[in-house]
Amino acid sequence: MELRQLEYVVAVAEEANFTRAAGRVHVAQPAVSAQIARLERELGEPLFDRGKREVRLTAAGTALLPHARAALASVAAARTAVDELGQLVRGSVAIGAVTAHDVDLPGLLAEFHVAHPGVDISLGSDDSEALIDGIRMGRLDAAIVSISDHVPDGLAAEVVTDQRIVAAVGKADPWVRRRAVAVTDLAERPVIALPPGTGIRRRFDEACAAAGVAVRVAFEATTPGALADLAERGLGVALLPEVAAAARAGLHVLPIVPELRGRLVFAWRADGPMSPAARVLVEMARRRLRVGPDE
Repeated sequence: MELRQLEYVVAVAEEANFTRAAGRVHVAQPAVSAQIARLERELGEPLFDRGKREVRLTAAGTALLPHARAALASVAAARTAVDELGQLVRGSVAIGAVTAHDVDLPGLLAEFHVAHPGVDISLGSDDSEALIDGIRMGRLDAAIVSISDHVPDGLAAEVVTDQRIVAAVGKADPWVRRRAVAVTDLAERPVIALPPGTGIRRRFDEACAAAGVAVRVAFEATTPGALADLAERGLGVALLPEVAAAARAGLHVLPIVPELRGRLVFAWRADGPMSPAARVLVEMARRRLRVGPDE
């Protein structure tokens, strides 16, 4: 019993005609007839009733058909697996990230490179809006981005961090005796913030719009560390992730009322095609995020 014989059986059964089946499998009709006749001799049973107008399965043919289809599907799956392995060996992945995050990207990419040294890896940084657009448009396979409460349409995500956004001032600042500040209070002071398009800045701008206040952003910097440096030197009130603010001894941390939160996620396309290399990297990243760096 050969795979091509099973392919011919399925084709004839579905077309109910030897000539149409031969055209479907791109061989001459006598070749199809000969191979099926050979299989019938091997099995000792006729597989088709060969009428003048239509070819129909016999009881033996009906019994064989699902097994023939399963065998062909299994071979197709095996070929796909091998093809995907070849693509993975020779593939490429494109990853993006915001400038400040808590993912050990070097560790992740090193682990992936050891397992798949032939895959080219590109890594870039941008603001969250550009990175999300890059994933949707297929320029990026995955990215670390800041989002609000909901994962953007068309994306799937694994949470990296979910923490409060706080205000922070230097130890000599007039607000050092305060325990919290309202969004409306920040209209009185020069604010130090990340640029527009970043997640924390977007959350803050939305909160200001909801409160009906206009806040003066006097300084912008691309990293939380740079924001903290400016606040420590008394240049204004910095908007920072709580963990980053608490780590600086020279800052006084002020919770913002109402509370603002920032979420960092590892995101990828929820639908649409994804290369084998990208699928492997995404699963590796998800596994590392679930386990945590120290476990």
